[in-house]
Amino acid sequence: MNLKDKMRAGDFCVGPFLKTGSSAIIEVTGHAGLDFVILDMEHGPLSYEALEHHVLAADHVGLAPIVRVEAITEHSIIRPLDKGAAGLVVPHVDSAEMAQSVIRFSRFGPQGQRGMDIYARAAQFGHMPKQEYLKKANETTLLALQIEGAEGIRNLDEILAVPGSDVIFVGPYDLSQSLGVPGEINHPEVISAVERIVEKVRSADRHVGIYADDVETARKWIRLGVQFVALSVDTAIYYQACKRLVASLREPAP
Repeated sequence: MNLKDKMRAGDFCVGPFLKTGSSAIIEVTGHAGLDFVILDMEHGPLSYEALEHHVLAADHVGLAPIVRVEAITEHSIIRPLDKGAAGLVVPHVDSAEMAQSVIRFSRFGPQGQRGMDIYARAAQFGHMPKQEYLKKANETTLLALQIEGAEGIRNLDEILAVPGSDVIFVGPYDLSQSLGVPGEINHPEVISAVERIVEKVRSADRHVGIYADDVETARKWIRLGVQFVALSVDTAIYYQACKRLVASLREPAP
């Protein structure tokens, strides 16, 4: 069951952002039972060459490789999809025009005008029948539009009116900065803004995604109806695990 089907069935999906650039970490993430990993090309160090290896590693363990792209450009959107990304998170979508560009670059016709490479890895290098590939890509590729500023919130109705996206993804840190409380993601204004976004998106029959630093925060948003949860970052998860190990080792012996 792919992510879109899982969310349609009423379940939620969870996975971390990847910053380290390690395919081994991706395999561990899959073996641990998470649903996806977000390969971060906006803030992370990933190259397109490394991205291909990471997608392979994710496929190997049944983990959905989602790519956060650098920008809303044809080049940034097409290349991860051709390499086999299961979906995209597109940052800073602030208007209907930007949403339309994302759909145009990422969906094949008639939904969009994605550049067509029937010999791409996503098409099994030409082995998959053309029409099957085009249909499957449009049906299964998850598109998450990231709302992370006051302008995006103001234009949310117009963004939701653009057909073709699956998830509206909330970036709480950039949102807090846009609302004048940088870094204070639990500030009442930020919480209120996220709650309004969740209500509007669910009313429009789309799924809501959000970033959460910890399990407690993730649970709060899942209870509200969020179904796509980016939970922490690989470096933070490793740091916290190491810190717990050291603290446990230094505890006095019973």
